[in-house]
Amino acid sequence: MPEKLSTRFGPLLDDEGVTFRLWAPAVDAVTLVTAPGTATEAAHTMTREGGWWWVRVAGAGPGTRYLFDVGGLRVPDPASRFQPDDVHGASEVVDLGTFRWRHSDWQGRPWAETVLYELHPGTFSPEGTYEGIQRKLDHLVELGVTAIELMPLADFPGTRNWGYDGVQLFAPDASYGRPEDLMALIDEAHRRGLMVFLDVVYNHFGPDGNYLHAYAPGFFNPELHTPWGAAIDYT
Repeated sequence: MPEKLSTRFGPLLDDEGVTFRLWAPAVDAVTLVTAPGTATEAAHTMTREGGWWWVRVAGAGPGTRYLFDVGGLRVPDPASRFQPDDVHGASEVVDLGTFRWRHSDWQGRPWAETVLYELHPGTFSPEGTYEGIQRKLDHLVELGVTAIELMPLADFPGTRNWGYDGVQLFAPDASYGRPEDLMALIDEAHRRGLMVFLDVVYNHFGPDGNYLHAYAPGFFNPELHTPWGAAIDYT
């Protein structure tokens, strides 16, 4: 496995392809499936190193969709950056490094100036999207708001949800838009002097769409339980 991948989760893009990785210590074989369910579907045998599995696919790049086959079970990438077809569907490679930040020099505001407005991305605007929120930022500024807090974004099953049973921690839910749309929202908020906070859930995964138990049960402590199942083991 390339040394630069030793601490990285998720796909790594280069100029000529993509290296895919999966932490799956509990299985004996993993196959990467690109373009699953299409006429160009292809299987790529992955190499094991310790608990990691990896393979580099020349010609893959942004827009490539993929799944991992673990013992006949096809699963999305737990480090996926985008799930266009929800939590059970294929993951999509995205290159977030190509996004052009226009206000990257913004340094935030003193905490004493915080006037926080918590909002649900799916209900705050008629569109129920990141773009819909963006169109209402001026209204929030007029109200005197200086910071917005987005309720949990991690990909969850279905199209409307409170967000507290997310299963893809790196993939903002596709029902609100693409990751680039979220980045554009943050950029426009900063242009208006608005801080952006995320409500996050790190103590459990939701019960629908969490496949980690099938190939990496060590993520969980079976002796500790939450209403959503076994608790994440942080030891």
